[in-house]
Amino acid sequence: MREHAPTLTRAWVLHPDIKSDPARRDAKMALDEAVSLAQALPDLEVAGQEVVPLPRPHAGMLFGSGKIEELKQRIEAAEVDLVLVDGPVTPVQQRNLEKAWKVKLLDRTGLILEIFSDRAATREGVLQVEMAHLTYQRTRLVRAWTHLERQRGGLGFVGGPGETQIEADRRAIDEQLVRLRRQMEKVVRTRDLHRKARAKVPYPIIALVGYTNAGKSTLFNRLTGADVMAQDMLFATLDPTMRAVQLPTGADVILSDTVGFISDLPTELVAAFRATLEEVLEADVIVHVRDISHPETGAQAADVQAILDSLGVTEETPQVELWNKIDQLPEEALQAAQARAARDPGIFAVSALTGEGLDDFLEAVTAALGAERRREEVTLGFDEGRRRAWLFEKGLVEEEAQTEEGFRLTLNWSASDKARFETL
Repeated sequence: MREHAPTLTRAWVLHPDIKSDPARRDAKMALDEAVSLAQALPDLEVAGQEVVPLPRPHAGMLFGSGKIEELKQRIEAAEVDLVLVDGPVTPVQQRNLEKAWKVKLLDRTGLILEIFSDRAATREGVLQVEMAHLTYQRTRLVRAWTHLERQRGGLGFVGGPGETQIEADRRAIDEQLVRLRRQMEKVVRTRDLHRKARAKVPYPIIALVGYTNAGKSTLFNRLTGADVMAQDMLFATLDPTMRAVQLPTGADVILSDTVGFISDLPTELVAAFRATLEEVLEADVIVHVRDISHPETGAQAADVQAILDSLGVTEETPQVELWNKIDQLPEEALQAAQARAARDPGIFAVSALTGEGLDDFLEAVTAALGAERRREEVTLGFDEGRRRAWLFEKGLVEEEAQTEEGFRLTLNWSASDKARFETL
């Protein structure tokens, strides 16, 4: 029997270019990114795309009536099932546009949630996405259909007299969120145990962060030999992947590949993925991977830095910038990037794909990890044999003397060694 190909949903991508918004991005670049987002869903086919100039958004419809009619004709002609609006759409606007165009509509937040739902692989990732989806759906509950207007009596367990359907829907979502949070707490406790187990390993953690599609997974695969999904696709990695690896320099480290950041990341997802991104807070070195060939690389870098700041990453954690994809730069731009990297010790111009420039980067990271070691004295009681054994096992003890209180040890260790020791 011949297998039938899955039916693709035909989508039309719109980017509203709102002239009154002082923070608006380059419309062409924003539309390209929105199309890439749409293409990240395997069962979606982009049938058309366009920038829609707008002096300001219309409260009830987003677009003006003339533009809505014009778009309706194009949408019908293209036999589109779904319209993706690259920006925020209020519940009322969504309801009205769906009614006018007779298609399903998703705004930017809804689309990103769909992608995260499709990609989440670990139990934690799935739970986080479900929570984000429910939080988003809760804001979408509007009086859109007649059943929402019906008053419903009840027997107490379904809702009191006079409770509307919309209130019952909201209550059901809240109850589901409570259940998911309880499950999430168990997962977080398990993660905490894993983190404490890793803390006993004397390897520093290098966290790879960056805008989505910057090449983090390609770099991760090159350094570890791991088969992490690394495609030219937005949000290729959604769950942090950690591997113990010996760098070519001989340094043993744990590499952490994190979910890609993106501008206007839905607030529901920032909150839901905070636990995942907390891996970054544990890092000894943060490597910010940038697609230096992208026309908006500067804006992307600013978006990444804003999310790191919101997570509470401080200047105490060393950060380096990896200017990736130099193999895609024209000669003049390549020379400029390499010259800038030569002047700035915190920047490295590389290609994760070809390996060019990675040796210098790896040597610098290894040096940074080794440079933070310092000598300190610690006194342990006689009953702290396990902690004392751990210090000797990791080769951190230079001298030891027995005192009336216990053991006085002279240690040569790094900040990460100390942090791990304090969790014992």
